[in-house]
Amino acid sequence: MIIDPSQIDPRTGYQLLIGSVVPRPIAWVSTVARDGTYNLAPFSFFMGVTANPPTLAISCGHRRGVGKKDTLVNAESSGELVINVVVEEVEQQMNISSAEFPPEVDEFKEAGLTPIPSVKVRPPRVAESPINIECQLKQVVYVGNEGSQSGLIIAEALLWHIRDDLLTPQNTIDVSKLHAIGRLSGNWYSHTRDLYEIARPTDRSSNIQSGSS
Repeated sequence: MIIDPSQIDPRTGYQLLIGSVVPRPIAWVSTVARDGTYNLAPFSFFMGVTANPPTLAISCGHRRGVGKKDTLVNAESSGELVINVVVEEVEQQMNISSAEFPPEVDEFKEAGLTPIPSVKVRPPRVAESPINIECQLKQVVYVGNEGSQSGLIIAEALLWHIRDDLLTPQNTIDVSKLHAIGRLSGNWYSHTRDLYEIARPTDRSSNIQSGSS
């Protein structure tokens, strides 16, 4: 089957996209509105951008028939956000926070989560999440056709909060203990318990077999 995106409707294109780019990490983003209301929402169009300085990107779509999502509005107005990692233990709370609540609703309260103060930014962290990344907004790049644009939030990490048992002596994160979840298509998610390692080759030539005899 060959599918030309220009010949299908945007909704079908979206379904093909989320079914092809899998599994996706989830950025559980906390922000603060101008009136001080806490906002929390998950986004799976999420990636690391560069390590120096550590920078992340989150694609934030529009609310159907309304305009910008609260996360994007708050991030643009305050210049701050916190990315919380979603693990198995809070997957149901994450799902609750994905509902399109009005701007005046605090998703922390709706999901029964505990907001705790950050150090360098105003938005609170999710206490139940084992990794929180305090971030400063660097820029927003708008991508897509008029009427359906997404705001690509590019943010610099200012401070990490990592649960003690997850950090190795080499300052890496032990993903076997993290139990993060990934986003698939539809209502499907994936766990990260069935793990394995593949060592990266140090010399490419040693892994290339000659076809000559």
